[in-house]
Formats: sequence, structure tokens, C-alpha cells
Amino acid sequence: MTVHFPFQNTYAALPANFFARVAPTPVASPRLIKLNRPLAIHLGLDPDLLDSPEGAEILAGKRVPDGADPIAMAYAGHQFGHFVPQLGDGRAILLGEVIDADGVRRDIQLKGSGPTPFSRRGDGRAALGPVLREYIVSEAMATLGIPTTRSLAAVTSGENVMRETPLPGAVLTRVAASHIRVGTFQYFAARSDTEGVRQLADHVIARHYPQAAGAERPYHALLEAVIARQAELVARWLLVGFIHGVMNTDNTSISGETIDYGPCAFMDHYDPAAVFSSIDEMGRYAYANQPRIAQWNLTRLAECLLPLLSDDRDKAIAEAQSAINGFVAVFGGAYQAGLRKKIGLFTARDGDEALVQDLLDAMARNQADFTLTFRRLSDAALDPDGESEVRQLFADPAAYDEWAARWRQRTSEEPQAPAERQAAMRAVNPAFIPRNHRVEAVIEAAVNRDDFAPFEELLTVLAKPYEDQPAFAGYAEPPEPHERVLQTFCGT
Repeated sequence: MTVHFPFQNTYAALPANFFARVAPTPVASPRLIKLNRPLAIHLGLDPDLLDSPEGAEILAGKRVPDGADPIAMAYAGHQFGHFVPQLGDGRAILLGEVIDADGVRRDIQLKGSGPTPFSRRGDGRAALGPVLREYIVSEAMATLGIPTTRSLAAVTSGENVMRETPLPGAVLTRVAASHIRVGTFQYFAARSDTEGVRQLADHVIARHYPQAAGAERPYHALLEAVIARQAELVARWLLVGFIHGVMNTDNTSISGETIDYGPCAFMDHYDPAAVFSSIDEMGRYAYANQPRIAQWNLTRLAECLLPLLSDDRDKAIAEAQSAINGFVAVFGGAYQAGLRKKIGLFTARDGDEALVQDLLDAMARNQADFTLTFRRLSDAALDPDGESEVRQLFADPAAYDEWAARWRQRTSEEPQAPAERQAAMRAVNPAFIPRNHRVEAVIEAAVNRDDFAPFEELLTVLAKPYEDQPAFAGYAEPPEPHERVLQTFCGT
């Protein structure tokens, strides 16, 4: 029996200048190293058939399944603030779209499947390390409850790719609500192709924001909706200590998903200025800069939509500016609500924002671990004796003591029982994140020893981030000084 994908191809039905038709480049000897079986089932695919030699060939791009219409999407983008008018999928090929069990349209894309017309002298391939990183982190984000692209499968290609040294090649099968980016709109706007912008906007409204179609001003409603989703997304990043690392406009998804896990990282000790990306030399995309950058990126989207907002340019600019100004309120509301939940507050009161900020400031001064501080605080909410576990995370425990007295007073003003507060806090404060040193250890074992057991174990742990897992307690611990990972790399 052959592998069947019930493909639809609505993006490939758009005008030819939206993409380039290109087939994946066959690889030597594909080997399936991981299939996301629950996701396959959710997508209406047969995991047993995918977990077969034919399935491995499809997931590696060696065989194109029936019904696929392989394309590389065109887009532009601001990269570290500098505009590049043509980027596009240089090492990714969209096979087609399926409708999942929730009735949502999902792209199925191969990443690392060979060169395309947008490769810009690149080989179009991916090394095993970045594929494993994206698989781990994207699936961790999904279990943390953060909108994200997903990983359906990872395969090795049986070929090396040349980077600084020869590395084993691999292909990731990525699933997304779509791969349309702010940079996709910029591609047409840079060419003064207003009709292209309009066609793309209409496609996005139909696919992602159907409520905008019935609005009095559909394109204004579209802009506001994208802004809201991005604002809420970035707030959720900050609430788990996530740093994207390359928040270029071509990595800003119109659907509001986290996309493109290159030099991303989760913080260990709390530091608002934390930067891990080796290519972010000026700290443009540092942890605390992410909301400002998201608003900057969305301003670029608004610029693209100006001709659709009004024939009067001044009126269009005023309309766009009004929408962009709304980012601050949406982000602030989502972020502050999330922070209140993290410290166990059920209501909003004057002084709460300062209370949480004082904790963050004390954590920064004392190099307290971001994830563990909030997780252990959850247990201290049930039993004050648990505060000793929080105190020891601070270089100066007295800094915590001063804050904790005010926190106790604030929580005493609410009627919830300690057990209810603890349960609510544990539901938003994970015990397990994909810590950088653990991810690097997984990659080292796979690349250097062809050992995927650490990869499988880490995925097992991260599948239940909010649960205590005594057998894997070590995965919750921050790195020892000699284990710290100070830089992460893009992998292209």
C-alpha cells in the first residue's frame, strides 16, 4: 500500500510570481530517525505507512507523493534591519496542504530538501544538528502551549553537507498553518505590485482571518488581527524565557506562529539583555528587545498594506499608525496577565506590575534561574517551608526574602486556598524546558556517534513540561558553569 497525502494546493494556485515550481533534490539513502506519530494522525496521515522505506523517501524528498505540487515560496525581508528585496525559500519546498482533524489547513514543507531558485548560491541542504534543534524546540513550544510550527519527521540523507567541516545531512518535515510571512508582503510591495499585495492579503484573510472579510474595512481588520496575534505570541515567549534570535521580517509569521528555529534559546538565569545568537552581534534581538522588534516588524507590514487601506496616502498612514499603536496595549495586557498568573495572582490590582517587576529585577541581580524560580515559587505557594528551595537560587537570598514578604501579603488578599494557587501556578510555570546544554548534548551524540537515544529521551521529558517527572529530575536543573552554552548558531 502506498503512502497517501490528501493534498490541496491553494497557495500554488496563486499567480506564478508568488513562487517557483521546483522538485526536491533526491538524496542518497534516507533513514527515518523520528516520526511524530500523534501529529501524523492529527493530519490525517497513516503513521505506519510513513514509517516505511517509501515514507522515508517522501520525507527526505527522494520521492514526490501523488497530489503534491512542490513550490519554493517567494519573499523578501529585513534582516537585522537591512532590507533584502528577494530572499525566498532557499532550502525549503512546500509539498502541499492538508486539512487536519480540527479542520485547519496545514502546510507540509520539506526543509533541507535541496536548492531552489532562491538559494543564493547555497546548497539548499540542512545539517543534522539544526534539524534536531528545530524538532526539539518546536515540539517543546507546542507542549508549552505556544503557537508554533510543528515537526512531523526528521530523516538523515545519507550524504554530508559542507559547512565549516563536513556534517551529516538531514531533512525536516515542517508543518505550519502557513509559511506566509511579513516578508512575503514586502516582496510585492518592494516591486510596487499593489495587485500582488491585494491578492496575498485576500488569500491570508480567507485562510487565517475569515472574520476580517466581513469587516467594514477588511484590510484594516487584517492588520489589526495580525498585530494582535504577534503581540500575544511575543508575550508568551517572554513568559517562558524564550529568545528567538533572528526576528527578521521574513521570520515573522502572518498566522501568529513561532517560525524558523535557528539560533534560538531559552534563558537559564534571568537576564533581560540575554543574547545567544552568534550572528546577533549588536543585541538587536535580545530577550527584552523582542516586543519592540515585533512592533517594528509589524510596522513594515503596515507599510505594505498602505495602498489597500486608502487611496489617500495620509489617511492610509493615519489608519496604519492607529493599528500599530494598538500593539503596546495588546502585548502589555497579555504579558502582565501572564506574569500575574506566574506568581499566583487571580485578580489584577494596583501595584501588581511593580511587584512582579521587583521580583524580575532581584532575579537579574542575583542570577536566579528563570524557569526554576517560578516553578519552585509554585510549590512555596502551598507550603512556606518550600521557600528555602527558592531562596537558594538567589546569590543573595535576602533579596528574595524581602520580596516574598510582600508577595505573601498580596496573595493573602485573595480567597483562593494554597492548593488551588499552587495548581494554577504549576499549570503556567514549566518544570522542563529545552535547556541549551541539553540540546547541544543531544546534537553531539547524534552527529558524532550516530546515537539518538539522548534525542528520544529529551523529547520524552519535554512532552510533559508541566508535570513533575522524578525519573528525569536532572533535566530540570540549570547547567553547571562548565556546561553553559553561550552561543547558538543558525545552521544555514
